[in-house]
Amino acid sequence: MHRRLSILIVVTAAAMLMPARATPPAELTQPVFEMFRLAPGKTESFIRSMAEWDKVNVAGGQPPTQLFLHAGGEGWDVLLYKPARPKPTPAQEAAMAAKIAELKLPTGALYFVSVREEMADHVHFEASGPTTAAQWVAELEGQRARRGAE
Repeated sequence: MHRRLSILIVVTAAAMLMPARATPPAELTQPVFEMFRLAPGKTESFIRSMAEWDKVNVAGGQPPTQLFLHAGGEGWDVLLYKPARPKPTPAQEAAMAAKIAELKLPTGALYFVSVREEMADHVHFEASGPTTAAQWVAELEGQRARRGAE
């Protein structure tokens, strides 16, 4: 129960920092949150590796991942927030692949093994938003009105 409450509080705090807007258009990715409890002594190397992966994002015209560090609560060390963003074009994907090769970053199974060595636990979830309660209610009412018009 405490873990779920901690996640809710952190996600709510992160969402509050983002400007309110309606649900993202279909051509955008969903916002993604990842919460990590890191293995002892692995905080610095984990954050340094995130900085390397941000270079890949930037090379592909994507924003860097937003990083939140534990300041209170329990059960987590780092929260990553990847806001909704346009899906990369083939040219952007090629630029990102080139940056991965240049930086000699692990991919596939090698990435999985390397990142798992740094974490004790990981939670990954997607969310719609950010939104406000009033925007969500308006969307709900709009969907009901459209359904009634069918």
